[in-house]
Amino acid sequence: METEDVTVREQLFHNRVRETIICVLLFICLYILSHFILTHFKKNAEFVTGKLWLCTFTLSVAVCAVLLLPISILSNEVLLTFPHSYYMQWLNGSLIRGLWNLVFLFSNLSLVFLMPFAYFFTESEGFAGSKKGIMARVYETAVMLLLLSLLVLGIVWVASALLHLNTARESLYDLWEYYLPHLYSGISLFGVLLLLLCTPFGLSRMFSITGSLLVKPRLLENLEETMNCTVFEEASLFRKLKSNTSCWISANTESINNKILSVQSKRIALELRKRASPWQRNLGYPVAMLLLLALTAVSVLMVCFHVLELLFDESAMPRGMEDPHLGLASFSMFGSLGAAVQVVIILYLMVSSVVGFYSSALFTGLLPRAQDTTLTQIIGNCVSLLILSSALPVFSRTLGITRFDLLGDFGRYNWLGSFHIVFLYNMLFAGLTSACLINTVTWALQRELIRAFGLHRLPRSTIPLKLLLANGLSKIH
Repeated sequence: METEDVTVREQLFHNRVRETIICVLLFICLYILSHFILTHFKKNAEFVTGKLWLCTFTLSVAVCAVLLLPISILSNEVLLTFPHSYYMQWLNGSLIRGLWNLVFLFSNLSLVFLMPFAYFFTESEGFAGSKKGIMARVYETAVMLLLLSLLVLGIVWVASALLHLNTARESLYDLWEYYLPHLYSGISLFGVLLLLLCTPFGLSRMFSITGSLLVKPRLLENLEETMNCTVFEEASLFRKLKSNTSCWISANTESINNKILSVQSKRIALELRKRASPWQRNLGYPVAMLLLLALTAVSVLMVCFHVLELLFDESAMPRGMEDPHLGLASFSMFGSLGAAVQVVIILYLMVSSVVGFYSSALFTGLLPRAQDTTLTQIIGNCVSLLILSSALPVFSRTLGITRFDLLGDFGRYNWLGSFHIVFLYNMLFAGLTSACLINTVTWALQRELIRAFGLHRLPRSTIPLKLLLANGLSKIH
């Protein structure tokens, strides 16, 4: 018996060491990646090493939160494919559960302590009358962080007292088991609502951004003729500018310069299209648009199917679990292919939410610029990305993108058990995404038809859109 107990304890010890090493190696890789990203965007004059590592740590936690569901889903499929493989024994439910718990702990640590500390330290100068230096700024930052923590806990206690009066009185000193879960639940709810607003808008913006990066095919257009006309127009403007300069006529010089810049940009775009291969001009853009359309349509269909599941199946509700039970059954009815589609959809929704976040009018100022992003903007970006990424597992499970239930403290959010909230959330997402998609596709189609038939040169204020389309379509015959 003693030998067996020792063997079991040794096995548990080795498993814990192995899981720790794997988590540390994963975090080191993400930390290095995050460091390169922040180094690319930061303004060198405003940064010191102590501030940068806090932002790097937060960004690496955000990237790890994005990868939680993909890693969990793919690990389950790998164990299903190789159930008895000796080389896959390290991939188990204990490792995945520990990774979820670490991400939950570090994400809340970054949101509640590290990022506020970095911001207050940036704005602090030390108390009046104290000796200036790093320690004076640290003392002021610590006091400000303590006051902010008391303020936030007071707000949480008042909110809990309004909702659950008796429970709040009994748990006045129960900080870890009562108030912090309420605070985490509120942060998660805010992140999920932010994803609800940003993701549909980002899905529509993905089409325009992808279109700007690719060479668009033009119907009924002679590229050589358009290129020659642009070159002649540019030469004519240069001759006009030269004649005005020689005659000391400077009234129209500024307007001519603006026209030259516009024509030059048009010529550069035409040269890029001319250098592109026929496959890039005629196939790359349609394939990319069809791929985006397919991913968006599949996402909406999955959400609509989940709405029907919510009406007839109680197991469709998001909930938490302690043991993931990996390697027993696939989390998709279509097997490994369906699991791969789930991973792609989850990552696609995350990218779309980030695009929608930075494209909205409220957060456009946070958009980072290479070698020209201040420390305050870096902190704001790290906090925003962490809020979005830490809410992604809850977001994906609430919409039914995957049936992988939430692990650890991610499943302890109070609002997850409300059928009305989950059902309304799914309906809003499906409606907003469908509306944005229909609006984007229809207007893009009308714009391309008008441009293809040369009708964009006509005065639109005097000719209705229907007449423009009718005239354009009549040219086909």
